[in-house]
Amino acid sequence: MSEQRFGEWVAVRRHEDGHVAELVLDRPKAMNAVSSGMARGIVDATTALAADRAVRAVVLTSSHDRAFCVGADLKERNSLSDAELVRQRPLARACYTGVLELPMPVVAAVHGYALGGGYELALACDVIVADRTAVVGLPEVSVGVIPGGGGTQLLPRRVGAARAAEIIFTARRVEAAEARELGMVDVLVDAGRDREEALALGARIAAHSPVGLRAAKRALRLGHGLDLRAGLDVEDAAWRTVAFSGDRAEGVAAFNEKRRPDWPGE
Repeated sequence: MSEQRFGEWVAVRRHEDGHVAELVLDRPKAMNAVSSGMARGIVDATTALAADRAVRAVVLTSSHDRAFCVGADLKERNSLSDAELVRQRPLARACYTGVLELPMPVVAAVHGYALGGGYELALACDVIVADRTAVVGLPEVSVGVIPGGGGTQLLPRRVGAARAAEIIFTARRVEAAEARELGMVDVLVDAGRDREEALALGARIAAHSPVGLRAAKRALRLGHGLDLRAGLDVEDAAWRTVAFSGDRAEGVAAFNEKRRPDWPGE
């Protein structure tokens, strides 16, 4: 396993011959509160990951033993003037969209508190694995703002508009079992096993065609919310990008020869 640092509080570790990358939130003294420096590290790390064709799956994890991420660094936020806050906004937005727009599947490993921007980082992932200590929520209206890292758009896509409204308007914290029941997280595991299970899921994903994985994610993301005909057109466009690829040729050959594929990734 190799590790690369992106600033002081973000690291990328590469597993499974580089096919699984672990994006680590590593600001434990602040329970991974997202400061400007940490946001910049996430932007730089996701930019590097997006350009790495060897990476087939990313797992977003936390180095803090009691929290995934408690959201924005409110101490820093409260020290900013209005003009500084406006200037900081593009960086904050790029932090969340950097995770959201990764071209390969992304799995979040959540334990403890994942609140506000912390939960929005998890929402930006494709699958959320949570352990039984997880507490998630979007409490921004309780401090006079709104979920600004994608929460107002991503949570309704998971749980429906009315349920998302109730969760956001009441600013309530949702514990792991209810979060799984509502669809706020996808996989519920025993306490302390979220990272292990998320990495195992990432490895299972990474065993498949990198060309196929990226095309499937693109179709899922772009087609969501469209009418059926438009969605099928998005799917057809994604199919055309893989139908004549080297991965498809290798996949068919490996199936016929009863062996594991050796994906060329093109």
